[in-house]
Amino acid sequence: MKTVNIHEAKTHLSRLVDEAVDGEPFVIAKAGKPLVKVTALAAPDPSEAKRLGFLAGQIEVPEDFNEMGREVIETAFGGGG
Repeated sequence: MKTVNIHEAKTHLSRLVDEAVDGEPFVIAKAGKPLVKVTALAAPDPSEAKRLGFLAGQIEVPEDFNEMGREVIETAFGGGG
């Protein structure tokens, strides 16, 4: 794995990042002491990311949703009014 000093990393950051994305991670060092490792993320393509609402129209919320289980919860926690 390639090690570069901070100055070199600042000067060639774009190229180094491109190389990391292509599978060649690198280490940034200061005064010869390794500080950080730069490697590509295994993140999904933004077009493949699930979005809120992706189940719209596929499920139904019952009319009594806010009341479901009220008696059980009140009994369990001593509520009721």
